[in-house]
Amino acid sequence: MTVVLDKVAKSFGAVKVLHELDLEVRDGEFLVLLGASGSGKTTALRMIAGLEAVSSGRILIGGRDVTEVLPKNRDVAMVFQSYALYPHKTVAENIGYPLKIRRMARAEMENRIREVADQVQLTPYLDRFPRQLSGGQRQRVALARAMVRRPAVFLMDEPLSNLDPKLRGHMRAELKHMQHELGITTIYVTHDQIEAMTLAHRIALLEGGKLQQLDTPARIYNDPTNLFVAQFIGSPPMNVLSGALDNGDFVIGMNRFKAGIAGARGKVALGVRPEDCGIDAAGDNRINGTIYTTELIGDHALVTAKVDGAMLTIKAPKDFSGGVGEPVGVSLAGGHLFFFDAESGERLR
Repeated sequence: MTVVLDKVAKSFGAVKVLHELDLEVRDGEFLVLLGASGSGKTTALRMIAGLEAVSSGRILIGGRDVTEVLPKNRDVAMVFQSYALYPHKTVAENIGYPLKIRRMARAEMENRIREVADQVQLTPYLDRFPRQLSGGQRQRVALARAMVRRPAVFLMDEPLSNLDPKLRGHMRAELKHMQHELGITTIYVTHDQIEAMTLAHRIALLEGGKLQQLDTPARIYNDPTNLFVAQFIGSPPMNVLSGALDNGDFVIGMNRFKAGIAGARGKVALGVRPEDCGIDAAGDNRINGTIYTTELIGDHALVTAKVDGAMLTIKAPKDFSGGVGEPVGVSLAGGHLFFFDAESGERLR
């Protein structure tokens, strides 16, 4: 089922939290709304669910205008950050509650509960109460309760954020597999870029209530549209150096090297990811600085170099042995440099 937001805006009094958002979610797509707190992502999700009124614009689900339709008539199921389970009901009763209030026949309801419980590996726990379950199991009950309705659209508001890191990784894999098997259009809100990159078919990155980029995880990582996107996606984040363009050279302090971009500009931001930086002895046509710190991560080391007052992180081999204060030269992979206007943040191509 497709979901379309047509110039959807939301204001709380004089504060505009979402600016004319145009977004089309394809049938069967897993779309992630990604952004920091206050970016407008949860507000957008709640408007699709009907839990928040739209200030202007339209919302269409499956081609039907649902802007003024009550939440219960939109054929969507929402999973919240908190499990919101009934403590006095068993797992089976929690899962089957949406069917019970629809007065479904008992035999059909029991079949549907068993079918969904099997999909999320809860069959052995159907007679238990929520207090007897782990956090991950409780979240699976909440997911099963949403799935049992077989809605047109799943809406998920940070459903994994209360879980420990190991369980979160496991549940990400479960969610991705489940959505692939069911083929139900899913809109998922998170501030966690790892979740977004691993789960999404496409990511809609929001900041300040505005859509910054809508694309596949690979394209958002490899071809960011502006400086905000470039710095938001990536761990460790993209290095950004402030300098100038001079006849095709990038100049930062006493350092100058071929930028691969023509022209001259007084204020330019150069972005380069840590894995696209090499570390060597100081020399010409590279950025020279001193080692600020070295961190062994396991399969690699992260070396932070101080360059003309800025910090530059380099992904180095795990056996790198440079000491703090030593001079180093940082080489940059020519095909992986990003240039941005230092004031507007727009990409220079």
